[in-house]
Amino acid sequence: MTETPREIFLKLVNGVCEERWADVVDLYAEETDVSHPFHPLGAPAMLSREELRAHFSAGPQPDDGPTLRRRPTRINVHETTDPEVIVAEFQYEGVVVETGEPFTIPGVFVMRVRDGKIVESRDYLDHLRSAAARGQLSEVLDAVKRHHEKGRAG
Repeated sequence: MTETPREIFLKLVNGVCEERWADVVDLYAEETDVSHPFHPLGAPAMLSREELRAHFSAGPQPDDGPTLRRRPTRINVHETTDPEVIVAEFQYEGVVVETGEPFTIPGVFVMRVRDGKIVESRDYLDHLRSAAARGQLSEVLDAVKRHHEKGRAG
């Protein structure tokens, strides 16, 4: 039996927290449409499983900064009149291992799951809180400033 959108979402957020990237990538259809509309630099949508594989393999590496231990909490999955579509509210809650500093990163995903695979997802995450947890807030804010200054100059 094909897994429900709710089950796929739960596999996704748990897989991210457990850093099981190959399993996470396999949750997506070969052709998909994944975007982060609130990304501070306006990142382009990822339209294939291969683009997602590259995205997740480019994620935090052991030497990139602090180690984050996290888990999904406050999960509230709303089913819609379309059986393929859910709206999932949640947060990643955790701790920076090296400092003991707690963090919370809220998110909302609007996902379309067809035949057990994610074919579309709009991932609304708090990217600034994520950067702060990784000790990269200054760099991200500088990049946002440069990005917007460049946009005004063009």
